[in-house]
Amino acid sequence: MLHRARTAAAALLAALVLLPLLSAAPASAADAGDTADDVNWTVRTDSNDFGSDRTNYSYAIDPGSTLTDGIVVANRGEEPIDLEVYAADGFTTQDGALSLVLADEKSTGVGAWITPGQETVTVAPGATASIPFTVSIPEDATPGDYAGGLVTSLTVPDAATGVNVDRRLGIRVDLRVGGELAPALAVEDLSVSWDGGLNPFAGGDATVTYTLHNTGNATISADPASTVGGVFGLLATQAPAADPIPELLPGESRTVTVVVPNVPPLFAVIATTTVTPLVTDAAGSRSPIAEVSATAVGPAVPWMLLLILALIAVAAVLVWRGRARRKVAAQQAEEARVSEAVAKALEEERAKAAVGATD
Repeated sequence: MLHRARTAAAALLAALVLLPLLSAAPASAADAGDTADDVNWTVRTDSNDFGSDRTNYSYAIDPGSTLTDGIVVANRGEEPIDLEVYAADGFTTQDGALSLVLADEKSTGVGAWITPGQETVTVAPGATASIPFTVSIPEDATPGDYAGGLVTSLTVPDAATGVNVDRRLGIRVDLRVGGELAPALAVEDLSVSWDGGLNPFAGGDATVTYTLHNTGNATISADPASTVGGVFGLLATQAPAADPIPELLPGESRTVTVVVPNVPPLFAVIATTTVTPLVTDAAGSRSPIAEVSATAVGPAVPWMLLLILALIAVAAVLVWRGRARRKVAAQQAEEARVSEAVAKALEEERAKAAVGATD
């Protein structure tokens, strides 16, 4: 039960780390299982040489390098507040939002390389506190992109459930560790299925499923397109325009499902998915790299039509056999009639011959 409560807190943070100024909105507090009165502080980036109006932390830093920044906490409540301060690794959810691992889960990137100047802070009512932190990149750090967050946490008891609930507010941290950037994206496990429904003369829905896997060391988003058709592109149907795939951190995967309507029953359908990967450069602009694609084949058999044809064929065979049996029966009856007539004629001839002999 405690695990579920802490997971809800992680979801709260995931929604908040994307905001310029992280505040405790009533809806967010309710999502965590309590009222807005329990989340009575805000966080923002410190104003320094890195900027004064930052929405998050973003650094390009070489292995072995160190920098110092800060986070500002403001107490909006009427009582002093005691907060834990720590960093955590991030991961993207299915909808592309950033979430963070829990405090008791091991971090190996952002969460391991950021050290707050203090692990706890007490902020008086109506006051603010600036907490410095240090980013130290190991000499052997792998070049590429990393994401995480700097977190302020308050653990409070939940009277309704009898467990402690972890309220967390934080700010996203994006790191690009210097070295060779090798963005790469793969389309894996592509499959296609077809559902023609009960109408034997109508098309059906083709469902294309595949996994996008970020196999490089850079954060990647993607613009996908899928086509379904027969052999040699016969009656090819383009999938409806898809939304761009949200960012994938290095090593992450996301499963995508696309439904292509009105695909004819071609007995075999060929699905092709082509994806244009997009990489964010140091200036924040996105640039495409070489397209990647994959192809799969699946059955598109109009079973209802085949069943109807089979029933027609069976009916035709039964009719032919019935006619054949009737023809044979008619021939046999005619042969029997002829044999009976011949026998009767012979009998009559023998009777006439016997009468003549007597006379």
